[in-house]
Amino acid sequence: MTWRCVGTADTFLWAWLITHKPLSAAMIGGTEVFTKIFLYYVHERLWRLIRWAPQARTRSFVKSISWRLIGSVDTFILSYLFTGKATYAVTIMGAEAITKIVLYYFHER
Repeated sequence: MTWRCVGTADTFLWAWLITHKPLSAAMIGGTEVFTKIFLYYVHERLWRLIRWAPQARTRSFVKSISWRLIGSVDTFILSYLFTGKATYAVTIMGAEAITKIVLYYFHER
């Protein structure tokens, strides 16, 4: 729950900084709450079907990469839908992909 708040705030702030449109940023962040919860649920269920090394660090690493890819694609799609500009969508996706890795590390610590 706390991570979703941090993650959504990160997306909102990047979208606002990049587009200079707080309403578009709010639409992206607000929609992301629901899409990310749904996508994370599906991601977790699919990974439960994969019995490869359930306690291995390699599995956790690959799983975290697969989630970041899914999350980034979701952000790209939402950003493009609400701004209509691919350049905004790519920039928002790229910026938040980097900051979310750093923020998640500190969130876990």
